[in-house]
Parts: sequence; structure tokens; C-alpha cells
Amino acid sequence: MPASPARFFLDTNIFIYTFDDTSPLRRAKARELVELALTTGLGCVSHQVIQEFLNVATSKFAVPLNPQDCRAYLEQVLGPLWRVSPNSALYLRAVEIQERSGYGFYDSLIVAAALTCDCSVLFSEDLQHGRKFDALTVVDPFADLVNAEL
Repeated sequence: MPASPARFFLDTNIFIYTFDDTSPLRRAKARELVELALTTGLGCVSHQVIQEFLNVATSKFAVPLNPQDCRAYLEQVLGPLWRVSPNSALYLRAVEIQERSGYGFYDSLIVAAALTCDCSVLFSEDLQHGRKFDALTVVDPFADLVNAEL
């Protein structure tokens, strides 16, 4: 029996880069990942990713998103990928990951959410590239772009 396609988790920074005009290579890579997540149905996010994105999009973007654009992005992009909501099991798992990894609580919560979704890959620029948590591997999708944009 062939292996089923692997689920993957997208950290907040992936969505933020889809709007970043100052980094065209990162923007293109981020858009490619979001499109793959939506078209295959294999991408996942948690409530935390949605909250963080909406906060940044409405307060820190050079041109903040207005409420209508936020609603549209939530309905068309983030909502279809939302697989993890807060519960005590998620928080307990995050505390365990924090203790084992030395990561901060919110980074540990992202890892816990990816594990809860049974993801094999966590795409994130902010966590240690190649770090493994059980069957989950952290991948920085922009690692090969660092010198290309200098």
C-alpha cells in the first residue's frame, strides 16, 4: 500500500511573508507553500497562528489589512487550514515540549499543535532548522534564500 501524503504545519511567519513586498523570494516561497496547503488539503494551522497573523496584519504591516480583507483572508486561507483549537491536552503537551527543548512556551505551543495534527514537517523560519520532535521535523523554507536576497 503506498504511503499517504504527509501533513505539514505552517507557522505564522509563512503567512506574513505572503504579504512582504521587501522580500520577493521569501514572498514567492511563502505563497507557494500556502497554495500547496490549500490545494492538497495537507496544510495545517492552529488558533495561535490565526491570532498572531491577524494581530500582525492589522497592526504591523506597512499597510495594515482592513477588517474586510481580514475577514476574506480568514475565510479563504486561514479557516480552511485550521485544524487545532486550544484545550488542556494541547497546553500540557506544549509544557512538556518546553521542558525538553528549552523553547519558549509559544514556540512549544506551535510544535505541540503540529504534533497534534500528525504533521511530519513544521515549516517555520523561527525554530531550529532540522530539529526533530518525534516524527516531526522543523524545516526553514527560506534557509536556501538567505544569501540570494543579499
